[in-house]
Amino acid sequence: MNIITKKIDIGNGRIVEIETGKLAKQADGSVIVKQGDTMLLATVVSSKEAKENVDFMPLSVDYREKFAAAGRFPGGFRKREARPSDEEVLVARLIDRALRPLFPSDYHADTFVNVELISADREKDVMPDSLAGLAASAALAVSDIPFAGPISEVRVGRIDGELIINPTFSQLKDTDIDIMLAATIDNILMVEGDMKEISEEEMLEAMKFGHEEIKKHCKVQLEMAEEKGVTEKRVYQHEQEDDEELRAKLKASVSEKIYKIAKSAYSKHDRTEKFSEIKQEFIDSFPEEEQEEINMTLINKYFHDEEKEVVRHMVLHDRVRLDGRKLDEIRPIWSEIDYLPGTHGSAIFTRGETQSLSSVTLGSPLDVQTIDRPLDQSKSDFLLHYNFLPFSTGDARPYRGTGRREIGHGHLAHRALAGMLPEKEDNPYTIRIVSDILESNGSSSMATVCAGTLALMDTGIQIKKPVSGIAMGLITDDKGNFAVLSDILGE
Repeated sequence: MNIITKKIDIGNGRIVEIETGKLAKQADGSVIVKQGDTMLLATVVSSKEAKENVDFMPLSVDYREKFAAAGRFPGGFRKREARPSDEEVLVARLIDRALRPLFPSDYHADTFVNVELISADREKDVMPDSLAGLAASAALAVSDIPFAGPISEVRVGRIDGELIINPTFSQLKDTDIDIMLAATIDNILMVEGDMKEISEEEMLEAMKFGHEEIKKHCKVQLEMAEEKGVTEKRVYQHEQEDDEELRAKLKASVSEKIYKIAKSAYSKHDRTEKFSEIKQEFIDSFPEEEQEEINMTLINKYFHDEEKEVVRHMVLHDRVRLDGRKLDEIRPIWSEIDYLPGTHGSAIFTRGETQSLSSVTLGSPLDVQTIDRPLDQSKSDFLLHYNFLPFSTGDARPYRGTGRREIGHGHLAHRALAGMLPEKEDNPYTIRIVSDILESNGSSSMATVCAGTLALMDTGIQIKKPVSGIAMGLITDDKGNFAVLSDILGE
């Protein structure tokens, strides 16, 4: 066996080890990440070829915590791990959001990343989710799968004004900053967390602090890949060869038409229909005998690219958006409380074409949610459930229950509202908020925050302060131009 081991000093006498070459050797890449008694096994496998007519990155990321890792039995009659818990889904999404943008845009092979907690520190000195992103990236680093990494993720906390990397379970209870940060050596990719009303300067300081630690993790992964001899990645061809003549013809035909529609501030569905009409006009411009031989895959790709380029140019240079707004302009808002007479509290919040109908239910201490994870046995007296209904975007499909996206968006809203609830001695209730998204065109999780705040106040809960949120965006080009967008659309 060719076993390679690397060590990272993360401060305060804590050492993280990364090992490859011992376990799961038939995967394209596999590593063990270890800190104390905590061990994570990360594997990655990617098909050699892409499936036919796939024009996206079919990446699947899973994070699982085995009860045996902490010497415990799973609950229930079967005594076996079942579907991922909400907490496991949230960790998987953190990993996914950091990895996904770094695969080549023309790489379309099925790719599976799995991270499993196989041994846990029963003293709870190590939070395994803080190491999961590092483990996933290290598995990719020692594989031949094309990937513009490495990356790593760390948790940054602050106690009594002092920033710390990867706090313990007990330390986390005393922090006023709790963020998960993902980055490459050069750039920050993703930030998620909650803070107790800190300043922008403090937030930037925490991000820079975490990034400096991540740089060390990335350098170790690069050294590991070099020692294993996988600095050269696999050769692939997942897209058809470009037809530059077709691309130029399409650009000349549709560019001005796309710009005209983009500047007209149509509604979402009208705009989509008119863009489709432009594409169909281009297809119809070919002689009838040639239309059967038209390469629709390339036409769809080139039209999408041109649409994106025209809209990007319009935002950067005309400083106006698809719906006619200025860059810092918020969509029209209307709201209503006490809409549902049978609930304890309710609210509608509508911003542009995004709408949340939220309700609040108050329960007794018997209604708390029991959380049973290998390292976390606790109770939660505040629940927020977010439901994204297919008709909200005009999709003709059934609603099959809660998906990963809904769990993630609900968690964002939960974090925003949890800190503003009254202290337990002033609020004996178990609280459940349900947000049903009835219309969606961007920022539905933040609409949930706004509707949730209104519904809580309608219920009579004495929240510390009202909370609201918008989604922000950034558009750049290779010439240094940029635009910061307030209240982004979902298109």
